Amino acid sequence: MRLISWNVNGLRAVMKKGFEDIVAEFDADVFALQETKLQAGQATLDLPQYLEFWSYAERKGYSGTAVFTKRAPLQVLHGLGSEYLDTEGRIVALEFPEFWFVDVYTPNAQNELARIGHRMEWDDAFRDFCKGLEEGVLPGDVPVERADADGMVALGPDAPKDTPRHPLGAGHMPKEVLPLTQAGETAAPKPVIMCGDFNVAHNEIDLKNPGPNRGNAGFSDEERGKFSDLLAAGFTDTFRTLHPDTTGAYSWWSYRFNARKNNAGWRIDYFLVSDGIADKVEGASIYNEVFGSDHCPVGIDIALED
Repeated sequence: MRLISWNVNGLRAVMKKGFEDIVAEFDADVFALQETKLQAGQATLDLPQYLEFWSYAERKGYSGTAVFTKRAPLQVLHGLGSEYLDTEGRIVALEFPEFWFVDVYTPNAQNELARIGHRMEWDDAFRDFCKGLEEGVLPGDVPVERADADGMVALGPDAPKDTPRHPLGAGHMPKEVLPLTQAGETAAPKPVIMCGDFNVAHNEIDLKNPGPNRGNAGFSDEERGKFSDLLAAGFTDTFRTLHPDTTGAYSWWSYRFNARKNNAGWRIDYFLVSDGIADKVEGASIYNEVFGSDHCPVGIDIALED
């Protein structure tokens, strides 16, 4: 399988720059987005080969994630299970028969680490979320998309009777009309593949100018420590494992100071996999030739048996 992740920093803008052609050229089995910056109905994509799953922020024009997949998942979660953390549309998690696919847009700690407390809480909750999925434990009170026997998305008990229904992945279902996962609900234990903008450069090799940026958002000891904790919990950084000594490999560049032209960037977009399937990863790539955003796509090729 080929799996691709891209922070598009505003999907509507990237759609004017050939987004659909880029997706078609990758021909990925799963294509994940972060920072879509839109609400339901504000963009219509012509991607008939894919099922679409979206998480939107309550705040308009902000955050948001989406996953396009060629095959139907068993279920799709739209949150971590925290009312406080789940207002910004930062998670889409799809269960497939052999693995969980988690798309994440991690909160930015902001200038002078103004939001570092929120970021630390997020990192802990996200790590617990991914370990829970790996162990077969679902978070409670999360909007979930599941198909009924007729193949249509199941509605929650409080959904209005006139709520339009769609086949799984064929149309947006507002989270308000979806059922919620229940406390103690389980699924089959299986490995996790997670991707997205983690908003942290883990080590000095992962950014052009580590010295001047030490302590800044994205390269603070606190954020780097939480990323180390995530890896220590049983996950592998696929790119760095396959390319341990590669320098100048970045996925984000500031729009200022000709940063991309000079390759003064940061590697903050990742694919992590459960340690148990790390040896199944056949390739890990950063596609810095793809423009349209201040980030470029990243991806892996992985061989998993059904």
